[in-house]
Amino acid sequence: MKFVDQTRIYIQSGKGGNGCVSFRREKFVEFGGPNGGDGGKGGDVVVEAVSGLNTLVDYRYKRHHKAQKGQHGMGKNMTGANGQDLVLKVPVGTQVFDEDMEFQIADLTKVGDRVILAKGGHGGLGNTHFKSSTNQAPRRTTPGGEAEEMNVVFRLKLIADAGLLGLPNAGKSTFLSVVSRAKPKIADYPFTTIAPQLGVVGMGENEFVLADIPGLIEGASEGVGLGTRFLGHVERCGVLLHLIDGTQEDVVDAFETIMGELEQYGGDLIGKPMIIGLNKSDAIEAEELEEKRLALQDVSGQPVMTLSGATKEGVKDVLAALWDVVKEDQAKRAIEEEGSAGADQDSSSTGGEWSPI
Repeated sequence: MKFVDQTRIYIQSGKGGNGCVSFRREKFVEFGGPNGGDGGKGGDVVVEAVSGLNTLVDYRYKRHHKAQKGQHGMGKNMTGANGQDLVLKVPVGTQVFDEDMEFQIADLTKVGDRVILAKGGHGGLGNTHFKSSTNQAPRRTTPGGEAEEMNVVFRLKLIADAGLLGLPNAGKSTFLSVVSRAKPKIADYPFTTIAPQLGVVGMGENEFVLADIPGLIEGASEGVGLGTRFLGHVERCGVLLHLIDGTQEDVVDAFETIMGELEQYGGDLIGKPMIIGLNKSDAIEAEELEEKRLALQDVSGQPVMTLSGATKEGVKDVLAALWDVVKEDQAKRAIEEEGSAGADQDSSSTGGEWSPI
């Protein structure tokens, strides 16, 4: 399946049905009076986050989405049927923006999150509503409400606990395949990974989600290579694992290149906890490996771990370090969610109270 993480669509809610002009005409019933029914409400356009999806490809080829119109009112005071709501199902982590991407309308971070993007028009009133002692045969009705229409942009940011960063051929896909059941494409040429990959990593009885994105190169913030577009998929991660190919000559330059691109991108990626791993330790002499590790440690100002995805040497230590940060981040998010849920309950319980003047 093709991976699509951004698309623009046109949406339109349903127009409300018109009210009906009708009079009761029945044998032996004098002065039957008006009995025109109301029109039905138009359908809403709703976006909902569901499980089982990880791409927006459904909206790449179908760009126009319209909800059902409300039916017109009928005689015998029959109200027209309401239009059916149109539910647009998207992956968890989808953000909804206006057409110019200047305003974020919604951020769907949990399964079941729903937002009404366009409300359907109200149903018009039939002539029954306008009868009075002085106007016993009204021919007045009101039309149904107009539909709402707009262009919106869906942007997907995958939900993961940890993210992989690095230059092309740093061994990110190999690492993901070793620590999870994910089967990313692995080859000895740059940009093997051209779309984000997710893998579930088991840590004893616990597990966390690890995201691998295409490699960054110098100038990615200006569109070189695959650019920085896929960095959005690690914005939600609690920790980043920066893998550096230990077989290259200048590991410090590799580190500074990635950090420079992160700074250019923004999105608070620089401020996230980061674990630095010097990869492919099996292909380097021990003395040279230690030299490069110390050089990276001096530049970064934090400990540098050595590992080999091919031989799995040092992989468990890196996973343990990742899990320590992920565990703290998950606990912090759980506390925040409990706090927001409690605040919502308090506001709903106090909002309906009546107080005398």
